Amino acid sequence: MNRESFAAGERLVSPAYVRQGCEARRSHEHLIRLLLEKGKCPEDGWDESTLELFLHELAIMDSNNFLGNCGVGEREGRVASALVARRHYRFIHGIGRSGDISAVQPKAAGSSLLNKITNSLVLDIIKLAGVHTVTNCFVVPMATGMSLTLCFLTLRHKRPKAKYIIWPRIDQKSCFKSMITAGFEPVVIENVLEGDELRTDLKAVEAKVHELGPDYVLCVHSTTSCFAPRVPDRLEELAVICANYDIPHIVNNAYGVQSSKCMHLIQQGARVGRIDAFVQSLDKNFMVPVGGAIIAGFNDSFIQEISKMYPGRASASPSLDVLITLLSLGSNGYKKLLKERKEMFSYLSNELKKLSEAYNERVLHTPHNPISLAMTLKTLDKHCDKAVTRLGSMLFTRQVSGARVVPLGSVQTVSGYTFRGFMSHTNNYPCAYLNAASAIGMKTQDVDLFINRLDKCLKTIRKEQSKESDVSGVDNYDKTEDVVIEEMALKPDNVLLGTCQDSS
Repeated sequence: MNRESFAAGERLVSPAYVRQGCEARRSHEHLIRLLLEKGKCPEDGWDESTLELFLHELAIMDSNNFLGNCGVGEREGRVASALVARRHYRFIHGIGRSGDISAVQPKAAGSSLLNKITNSLVLDIIKLAGVHTVTNCFVVPMATGMSLTLCFLTLRHKRPKAKYIIWPRIDQKSCFKSMITAGFEPVVIENVLEGDELRTDLKAVEAKVHELGPDYVLCVHSTTSCFAPRVPDRLEELAVICANYDIPHIVNNAYGVQSSKCMHLIQQGARVGRIDAFVQSLDKNFMVPVGGAIIAGFNDSFIQEISKMYPGRASASPSLDVLITLLSLGSNGYKKLLKERKEMFSYLSNELKKLSEAYNERVLHTPHNPISLAMTLKTLDKHCDKAVTRLGSMLFTRQVSGARVVPLGSVQTVSGYTFRGFMSHTNNYPCAYLNAASAIGMKTQDVDLFINRLDKCLKTIRKEQSKESDVSGVDNYDKTEDVVIEEMALKPDNVLLGTCQDSS
């Protein structure tokens, strides 16, 4: 209600009570005004009543919610289901216009304002997370892979001769397919083994630039967040190479916002060399449903070019989800989550180390990877590949998600390219291993439950191996229901594959 409405209410209810209610509303409105004025994430999270008031005020600015609106066009924000309308807080028009995903819609002032304030808040959080000199970003309603494709397609117009993208190998399908979908030829640079870690081969990158010719290279496509034993690419050195040869540099920062180390690498790379854009997932970094990403960079005009490359309007759902989440958390709440994630990484590392030693295994030494860990499975691999993949299926059937078992020597073809040792990021890693990661939102009980179930699975496999050894390899023991299910999971045509699968 506005001031006139409150004044009218004083004729029906005691003026003292009405003034008290008016002051309460003003406290909500004060938070909203500060948000719109500053465009930054509030330090302390909002309560649900303030959030719902804000969303309601925005929604009634859209034409589909006007009283007496007369729509005679083909896109008037009509929704058949009231449940669908409520699910979207009656934001129906989406964001952007046909020529620019960041443009303001005349029919949807509220949705446009939602889009602008969301991008502003996300930019503030990226700076808070460690990339202090980022100048622009926008939320795009596509996951990381397609968002990378959008970046490559934008570069196509700036580099008409370019046919190749130089890509230090990371065995994850969507980032590889993003280059194929954009119509470019990925040039795979194999990683080099340093201790247990797989690191960027800088000499091979520079040699490939010379071989292909800088004008024929669209960009270098590097990676920060990744599964151990691969570690983040040497971003600073790659950025210097890109600057020296005037080659664009696109960074896949999929779940790197939650890691101060990954964000520091991006900041340093931009400081000493060239980084044109970096792309990160909304769901992995902000705990919202899958379907959105953030494209950010240090050159405002280039980020605007990418936003204009997006064809047509776009869903507002990812923007709405991350806006609600950030306003609920506040910057202090998000910083607390980042701090807890680091603590969980240390806890997971210590607990996994204890367990690995009990089974004559070890946690691989990958100090440059701040999110993912890997434990060797050498004692299982001595018997057969089946024991390694069996562990993966056992964990899956025991509701352990996210842990990935990586056997030796697997071969997979992705978009016509064959990768040996697929999922291990190299042709011949020395041993099979198991991955686990400490991502934002993880709790102590998650770690404890994972370690407990992994321990039970390893014990079960050891017992089975002992029985098989006693009977000279003849399997004559009774199979439990779990074992039958796990063996089904090992069959190639079954969805529950025991070997590691592409998780995004």
